[in-house]
Amino acid sequence: MILKNLKIFSQNVCKNSLVVNTILKTHSHFDIILIQEPPWSKIPKIPSSLNCDGEPLISTCHHPNWIAFARYPSNNNDLPRVLSYVNICLNSLRFLFCKDIFDHRNINILSFSNNDTCYYILNIYSDSSHSALKYLKDTEVNVNNVLLMTGDFNIRDNLWDPSFPFHSLISNDLFMIADSFDLALSSPTNPGPTRFSNTAGESNLVIDLMFLRCGSTELDRHSILPESRLSSDHVPLLIDIPICNEVIQSSKLVITPRSEREQEFIKDVIENFKSFDTSNIETIECLNQIVDQLGSIIEQMWSKNTKRSRISKHSKQWWSSSCSMALNNYRTSRSRDNWKSFKSTVKEAKQFLFNSKIQGIANKSWGPWELMNWVKKRKLPATEAIKYNNMSCLLPESLWNALHNSFNTTLHWQVDLSILNKIEHKPCQMWPPFSRFEFESAICKCVDSSAPGPDKMS
Repeated sequence: MILKNLKIFSQNVCKNSLVVNTILKTHSHFDIILIQEPPWSKIPKIPSSLNCDGEPLISTCHHPNWIAFARYPSNNNDLPRVLSYVNICLNSLRFLFCKDIFDHRNINILSFSNNDTCYYILNIYSDSSHSALKYLKDTEVNVNNVLLMTGDFNIRDNLWDPSFPFHSLISNDLFMIADSFDLALSSPTNPGPTRFSNTAGESNLVIDLMFLRCGSTELDRHSILPESRLSSDHVPLLIDIPICNEVIQSSKLVITPRSEREQEFIKDVIENFKSFDTSNIETIECLNQIVDQLGSIIEQMWSKNTKRSRISKHSKQWWSSSCSMALNNYRTSRSRDNWKSFKSTVKEAKQFLFNSKIQGIANKSWGPWELMNWVKKRKLPATEAIKYNNMSCLLPESLWNALHNSFNTTLHWQVDLSILNKIEHKPCQMWPPFSRFEFESAICKCVDSSAPGPDKMS
């Protein structure tokens, strides 16, 4: 599949987890989702070795088809107010969260590589004190190739809101920041308010903005979707940003774990390995030839037993047809009763899925300890850019240089082998006698998918 544009969705969700879950489930045709004011909630306590009552876990919304990028909070008062999701199909673009450039809870900056060039996307939430804009104004950085700066800026100004008669001084700082990134304010194709007031008598506002590259073809071409805001008072902003053609892998060869195909693959490899004559490996050339033949056998057996699986953007999880129907009813009427009905339908669908999984695990021989994976602490993926010599490694060449130099720093160092003479020699210890039955009983208790222990057997 050839990727020519990045479809980007941006919205302030007002800390509503159901809105985020619905967006992640129903907006799979987008490539990037930028969220302002994401939900961070306390999940039931997780087991702890230090506290018998368990430790509280605070996390946000996750989905198997989206990679979450956020600044990891140091405490409960440092929870990020911006969050970005990237579709798993875009792994080849190597998206990274660049905390080393901007380290602020209201700023989320992503980098990605396209045609050997590093580009950036800025997701910003500006609170009532405009701390994010003040931080950007006071931080001296040299960031090139910023494609987009968007978010909830909380600024009213007649430059983008004709119904507001005044000019705000903080707007000058915003334009100065945009100019430093070579960005210009984009006007939507369908102008209108981006925040709807729930209080009678209060006017609707235009405070969600987009800044795009000066002179670019996508400038003044973003759109707003008031009918897609769900229960949030902010409307989504949409934009398609053209990039150089990128080949995206849409399918892959897989073998399902613990399946019959996996057993056949292992069986075929073992039978072919047994036919090898390794008794006359006398030269390096013979060894290399044997290794190449072994690799060829594994590749042939892999092709024989694998099946091609499409990397789908759709997840077969808790979402059901009843959820889609309830969501369509709410979008049509936008009534509070239909929103409550949608929440109830989602809750029932999740309970049905989790109860069926719990029942399936309970009926298997693995036991209830398999459920521990559901309650353990889940950290955000390691998506921060690697740094070497105080420089971010954003391209494959810089990553390779960092790896090569790190593992070869002592290549030509002289080693004093006399230090081995100081090691005390101890007599060899014999194995205690054991029977064949004891050995087989111990081996049967081992899991064939785990690594060997210190004794290289258990």
